Amino acid sequence: MKPVRVGICGLGTVGGGTFNVLTRNADEIARRAGRPIVIEQVAHRSLNPECDLTGIKTTTDVFEVARNPDIDVLVELVGGYELARELVLTAIANGKHVVTANKALIAVHGNEIFHAAHEQGVIVAFEGAVAGGVPVVKSLREGLGANRIEWVAGIINGTGNYILTHMRSEGRAFEDVLAEAQALGYAEADPTFDVEGIDAAHKLTILASIAYGVPLQFEKAYTEGISRVTFDDVEQADNLGYTIKHLGISKRTDAGLELRVHPTLIPKERLLANVHGVKNAIAIMGDAVGPTLYYGAGAGAEPTASAVVADLLDVARDIATDHHYRVPYLAFIGIGDDDGSMPILPMEDIVTAYYLRLLAVDRPGVLARVATILAEQGISIEALVQKEATEGELVPIILLTHRTREKNMNEAIRHIESMADIAGPVTRIRVESLDEQE
Repeated sequence: MKPVRVGICGLGTVGGGTFNVLTRNADEIARRAGRPIVIEQVAHRSLNPECDLTGIKTTTDVFEVARNPDIDVLVELVGGYELARELVLTAIANGKHVVTANKALIAVHGNEIFHAAHEQGVIVAFEGAVAGGVPVVKSLREGLGANRIEWVAGIINGTGNYILTHMRSEGRAFEDVLAEAQALGYAEADPTFDVEGIDAAHKLTILASIAYGVPLQFEKAYTEGISRVTFDDVEQADNLGYTIKHLGISKRTDAGLELRVHPTLIPKERLLANVHGVKNAIAIMGDAVGPTLYYGAGAGAEPTASAVVADLLDVARDIATDHHYRVPYLAFIGIGDDDGSMPILPMEDIVTAYYLRLLAVDRPGVLARVATILAEQGISIEALVQKEATEGELVPIILLTHRTREKNMNEAIRHIESMADIAGPVTRIRVESLDEQE
């Protein structure tokens, strides 16, 4: 059969991995696709010493690839927002299918891109955008297509998981482990996207849209990082039977959808609690299948290339299929930009349990006043740990609450922090059971 001709834009870590997997496994890939998948052209800013470009047409202009009439599929691996958006839209306008591993592009500009692709009748595939080599997009979009998805919860940023893992196992501070992660190349020089939850929110936005059939709405995702988590919190969570993980969580409720990324206490026995280091894992609850877990390498050259090439295989198989018979980009037919059937809930309407840590002056009545403030907001206490006084007679108090509305907890914390006998801000970490028996 006629080969599928590919143009790769970007020859960095993932681009180089994709080039090498495509060339190394060319025969196996051709057998799976039913036709050869050949690299027609590569656009790169600088050479990748891991890639042998002998006999391959090259350019430094990505838009030359987007307009090349000899190319069937453009692989966008340049990263970022605006250049990638313009490149992908140019490729679509020129009738090319697109494969990308750019989660920021899909989360922020996906609605526009999918609309343009639908008008042109071309495929946009993005498995590599979420959890690297873990095939969670295809599993959620196709394998779980019979299910009403109840919730999605995942460790979808390896950097944050590496930091929390080593804080817990080695008793180290956040800053110390972050510096190590940067030295090892797991964290960027500017780690903001990773440790503050932005990267995870991009991925969660995509998963939620596929899970519930709603437009991509990254701007409505709540993000909170792990930089304020201390070893004391990690240790106290452990003592209470929990592990702290930086989770992306999306739930279906009667009022709407939750879309949030934040540090979370989860029971030690949960599968997600036992995912360590830079690995990613996503748990999905479907009404028919129950809980399923998708685990593996969430980043890296060849793990992500595995997902990119899998998308190229799908394109090769579907390239001759009428557009209306292909799997929809976000799993559901007819998702509109203004679909308000399931609104994204503001964070203050979320209901969850809480871990609170505060420092109090060691005198009678302080704890009673804290309990009264919580009770006034309808918040009941599940567990309480009062540690011995430190220097200056400040007593660390750890509280675990039952489920309550975030709005009520915000008000309670405001009152507690205003107490003369409470020193500094109250540390608040949300608690989720992620009940696998639901």
